Amino acid sequence: MDRDTVTPDVTEFPGERAREQVERHHASAAPSTYVYDFVWDRTAPAEGPFCTDVDGNVLLDFTSHVAAAPLGYNNPLIMERLSEFDLVDPLKIAGQDFYVDGDDGLPGPTDLMERLTDLTAHYDMDTVFLSNSGAEAIENAIKISYDHAGGDKYAITFDGAFHGRTLGALSLNRSKEVYRRKFPEISSVHDVPFCDDRTCTPADCSCGFFVDGVSRLRRKLDPERGHINPNEVAYLIMEPIQGEGGYRFPSDAFMDEIAAVVEEHDITLIADEIQSGLGRTGKTWGADNYAIEPDVITSAKGLRVGATVSRSDVFPAEESRLSSTWGAGDVIASVQGALTIDAIREEDLMDNAVVRGRQFRETMRDAAPDGVVDVRGKGLMLGVEFESKEVRDDTMTAALGHGLLTLACGYKVLRILPPMDVTEREIEIGCELLTAAIRDAT
Repeated sequence: MDRDTVTPDVTEFPGERAREQVERHHASAAPSTYVYDFVWDRTAPAEGPFCTDVDGNVLLDFTSHVAAAPLGYNNPLIMERLSEFDLVDPLKIAGQDFYVDGDDGLPGPTDLMERLTDLTAHYDMDTVFLSNSGAEAIENAIKISYDHAGGDKYAITFDGAFHGRTLGALSLNRSKEVYRRKFPEISSVHDVPFCDDRTCTPADCSCGFFVDGVSRLRRKLDPERGHINPNEVAYLIMEPIQGEGGYRFPSDAFMDEIAAVVEEHDITLIADEIQSGLGRTGKTWGADNYAIEPDVITSAKGLRVGATVSRSDVFPAEESRLSSTWGAGDVIASVQGALTIDAIREEDLMDNAVVRGRQFRETMRDAAPDGVVDVRGKGLMLGVEFESKEVRDDTMTAALGHGLLTLACGYKVLRILPPMDVTEREIEIGCELLTAAIRDAT
């Protein structure tokens, strides 16, 4: 496959082999969130955003596996280094009880943690706990925040939030009701509105966060008029940019107020960077775009492992408060995570994210297709909002027929997540395919 010349080519989607594979898969798989019948053929040609399914359809993947494949398929910056690695068994070790290292020149878990503390040094973070997934990273962020708070009981989350599917993380979710229905939850979790107007001020807020110029968060924590004692708040958790909630990019006024309130009351701030981190927005962390200064950062997806990053004084000093059999022991994933960080830095991919993200937004706004009410984003974390959920869903389905993979989020938003090294040509192709799909849908 020549990335410079290949174009999407779909004969039938899903094809016969894909339908057979999906049927076989679901014979033993529990119901989950499968979006459409895309079956990647990992033995077929794939590079960058282009991949091939089991029926030979060539597709342009603008999902990056929900940001978990930030460099797309078979990126040579990763593959050439991995080719130096001689496979061993086990590839996962009991990493919280043992150490792993080698003289093959490839980075391991220790190197990955050093890179993460380097990337968070501007927040004075110096300590990392590695885990297997984003949900585990969130769970450990919750644990260390409660521990650091010394018995404080309250937590604050935001409308539209999504932090994972384990029970602790579910307690913080405020997106789709189905995620939490009939599951037990952590008590004393309160919520406030999340800004959905990226240009608002306290005087003209339309999302409900500011009322008569005063934020709902400040009112809740007011020592005289509020109903939550700010001295008993263990942490406030937020996605700097909401993902599952609808790719909502908050205003500076909203983030300025969050920063001011957590500083005033000395509240631990957890930034969930699982989707917005590692350069996706054009800055290392989504929080870097705003005034907030997180005390804890959670990372995963593009990192290939889960990570909870903070200061040593926030983490428990006592052994066994945190542990995980496999947490720091995924040899391959640690290599991939470290090499991904290296590639993003060395190839200036955050700058590329800014330029190519701007190209996508300007192209789609100039096209002004019927049915689209907003095109927004930072870097390559992009959202297209439609006039209705039906048009959004029809567009996503139509895009498949044109060879473009996208994903829904929120109520009527399509998220666009190209690989961070996406080219000008590839953005042009993606915009053409998406515009055609919107015409089909409307």
